[in-house]
Amino acid sequence: MTVTALLPPAESYEDLVARFRWRIPSVFNIADACCDRWADGSGRIALLHVLANGSQVGLTFDALKAASSRLANVLKARVVGRGDRVAVLLPQGPEAAIAHLAIYRLGAIAVPLFQLFGPDALEFRLRDSGASALVTDDFGLAKLNGIRDALPDLRVILCVEGERPGVLSLWGEMERARDDAATVETAADDPALIIYTSGTTGAPKGALLPHRVLLGHLPGVEMPQERFPKPGDLFWTPADWAWIGGLLDVLLPSLYHGVPVLAHRMAKFEPEHAFRLLARHEVRNAFLPPTALRMMRQVSAPMRFGHRMRSIGSGGETLGAEVLEWGRSAFGFTINEFYGQTECNLVVANCAGLMPARPGSMGRAVPGHEVAILDGAGAPQAVGEPGIIAIRRPDPVMFLGYWNNTAATAAKFNGDWLLTGDSGVKDSDGFFRFIGRADDVINSGGYRIGPSEIEDCLLRHPSVAMAAVIGLPDVLRTEAVTAVIVPRPEVEPSPSLASEIQNFVRNRLAAHLYPRRVVFAETLPMTATGKVMRSTLRQTLGAGTAPADP
Repeated sequence: MTVTALLPPAESYEDLVARFRWRIPSVFNIADACCDRWADGSGRIALLHVLANGSQVGLTFDALKAASSRLANVLKARVVGRGDRVAVLLPQGPEAAIAHLAIYRLGAIAVPLFQLFGPDALEFRLRDSGASALVTDDFGLAKLNGIRDALPDLRVILCVEGERPGVLSLWGEMERARDDAATVETAADDPALIIYTSGTTGAPKGALLPHRVLLGHLPGVEMPQERFPKPGDLFWTPADWAWIGGLLDVLLPSLYHGVPVLAHRMAKFEPEHAFRLLARHEVRNAFLPPTALRMMRQVSAPMRFGHRMRSIGSGGETLGAEVLEWGRSAFGFTINEFYGQTECNLVVANCAGLMPARPGSMGRAVPGHEVAILDGAGAPQAVGEPGIIAIRRPDPVMFLGYWNNTAATAAKFNGDWLLTGDSGVKDSDGFFRFIGRADDVINSGGYRIGPSEIEDCLLRHPSVAMAAVIGLPDVLRTEAVTAVIVPRPEVEPSPSLASEIQNFVRNRLAAHLYPRRVVFAETLPMTATGKVMRSTLRQTLGAGTAPADP
């Protein structure tokens, strides 16, 4: 079968936009698109599973189809079918991919769950979604102790390691099932999965995504991955497949294109191990969150690992000029930033092969998406004026709404515009710059200050490993720009270093942008997807009102 990209051949971004057209069929199922059409008996590799001991096991599309069909029949026999929610609490690996495809094959709705969630987080998501089945392992089962009685809808639990009291053996049940389950016919708009996303306030909300969301993602994957796919491509990400970045930015788009995915569980991200993994398995493409890249930046002489990478995409936080320049020396090409969120993902991206990257910019609108900067009243902002990043509906990558939360769904829109809650600015050439979450913008001395530019500057200081910038209460300026610094391992924090860092930013940016306060920390609080939790820093450090600094 010939691999066909959604993005047409083009010599420029303008040409690409002019030639692009969506091709969304009325009937579409992710399992058929990502598996069945490649399961032709050729033995084409779908997954390359790298175990903890470094050994690797290949899984073909033929085997993936047979296994997911068996699991679909197991679930069907337990009266799980169209519209039912099935949770997947597993790390990267064959079982997670098999479970997802089986769920889509049934017309059921997958609920991916992060393995590091605690009992309270799992209980909320399982109860809110009304999940009737769960596929997990012993690690996940241990977290169900004490909450299972609070989940009356959860009827079926399948465990990778085998049968347990009240729990079925995943592989044991699959061995007794037939391997020829028919895929349910689903409309492109039928629901396929629920991914829970946490805001700054209130309980997590379940973003309900349809089958067409995969097609909606493809241009936003192909563009920052430098016209993905190409012969010899192999894709990897440290991002867990429970998150949209791992599942819909890497796993499913790769399988759709018939490109193998490297699956490897990393309990803790280790930058040298990541470099070795990329080189040893000849990975060609990667999604690496900014936090991972900043950690990899601390590894000396990265070219010594001998990687064969050709593209890296990154999103979630702004990289900045320092990390971009490091990336060129470490990999030999420009890392492409992209932007989106669970409700409407991969709508802005860079592609260095088509247009030069601009430091601080997350790129231009991916073909097929209409992205704008709106003011508080919902009107488009003038070029260069900051506002809220918004995407116009209808859009194939846009969610259907929040699960069981019509009020939150309505609040997400202003007319036909989906409001991301992120602030940004658009220049005269159509490049978008991320300023920060709307609640991350600092109001200091009458200036509205985004943290990203300052954080980028801080990372250029030779003593700084990681940095986060927040606003803390200040009697004179309303908020004081505050830098939370993780020093490099060999660096000892001191008042003189704090002063040096302040002057470093003042001299390179501006007097109103330098951090009035510098706080040293061993680590920064991160979300499970690697974003700095600035709200947690504000709560931890901002209990009182700081005195005005000179």
